[in-house]
Amino acid sequence: MARTKAETLAWLRTVSGELATATLKRLEDTLPWYSEMPPGRRSAVGLVAQAGITSFISWYDNPRSTPWIAADVFGAAPRELLRSVSLTQTLQLIKVTVEVVEDRVKDSGDGLREGILLYSREIAFAAADVYARAAEARGLWDARLEALVVDSILSGEADDELPSRIAALGWHGHGEVCVLVGTAPTMLDVDQLRRTARHVHADVLIGVQGTRLVLVIGRALPTPQEGEEARSGDAQLSFLEIAQRLEPGFGPGHLVLGHEVPDLVQASRSARAALAGFAVARAWRNAPRPVLADDLLPERALAGDPLARSTLVSRIYRPLQDHSTELLVTLWCYLDNGRSLEATARELFVHPNTVRYRLKRISEVIGWDATGAREAVILQSALILGAIADPAPPLKRR
Repeated sequence: MARTKAETLAWLRTVSGELATATLKRLEDTLPWYSEMPPGRRSAVGLVAQAGITSFISWYDNPRSTPWIAADVFGAAPRELLRSVSLTQTLQLIKVTVEVVEDRVKDSGDGLREGILLYSREIAFAAADVYARAAEARGLWDARLEALVVDSILSGEADDELPSRIAALGWHGHGEVCVLVGTAPTMLDVDQLRRTARHVHADVLIGVQGTRLVLVIGRALPTPQEGEEARSGDAQLSFLEIAQRLEPGFGPGHLVLGHEVPDLVQASRSARAALAGFAVARAWRNAPRPVLADDLLPERALAGDPLARSTLVSRIYRPLQDHSTELLVTLWCYLDNGRSLEATARELFVHPNTVRYRLKRISEVIGWDATGAREAVILQSALILGAIADPAPPLKRR
């Protein structure tokens, strides 16, 4: 004999405790992740299952209560449960609960079974909504934290909390780090930048400051599959090559890559160089995109960048001076004579081949080739700044 709706509701309220107990037993038997949970979390899952059954009875009594399902069911769970139970596991929990209820009420008429189907659909959507909101809140929090970390790096105001903030962002980089500065595009596609970085085994922190787009780049450990690909012939890319892959994600204009630093905590040094280079990049008419901040040392020095001045002196002038005054004098004469081998040889009273040999030695000592037009500008600037900073008397011709 079919029950009336009032009789069905009364019966459901009577068996709700039995349904909750049967649900927990089914969870224990069918879901390994549930049985492996600590007792406190298993208890919280049980509260969710019980709330689901109770909420179904309320919904069956008044289907218009649908908007309150999420609050009724998931409000019983402690906040940490949402972080420890995935959406997939939550849907498995819903499925088991529905199966238990269906088995118990299968002889109670089609109306109740249809109600269970409708309710399970609503509760599944409610679960997805809860997790979507949590993911959205987490994404907003991550974006704010990432902006804070990038701002700290750019300002050089790193504190003891910076490593923990970096870890909270899930930074996968290791070893050396570089900072890349360019113009932000009209429509910034952050996801595309991250995908491109992953393809070249890199990780990035992304920050937008006004019209500038700043990327902090570190190399990321590849997955086992990616590791096999790398071992099969894909050599590790340099930071300049990584920057070239990321270049399409920037807006028009100059793109400047700072020098490598040992780790992320010291990234502010690379950031200062990149920002200083970005400010003067327009002064180099044929600057490539991207361009190294160290290739803009003369422009940066003229603009008053103390880091560029000290870098030119310490990496060019001092090594040559310490290695051989003869090489320093040869370089100065070569540049003063418009990079003419013959004119330099006449001034130094040596054979042109001797000048060639010394220029080769200069390149080996400092890493710059004086015969190139752009590198000659860098070397000339280093000599001028070195002479200004050097208290010794001016070098004489030999």
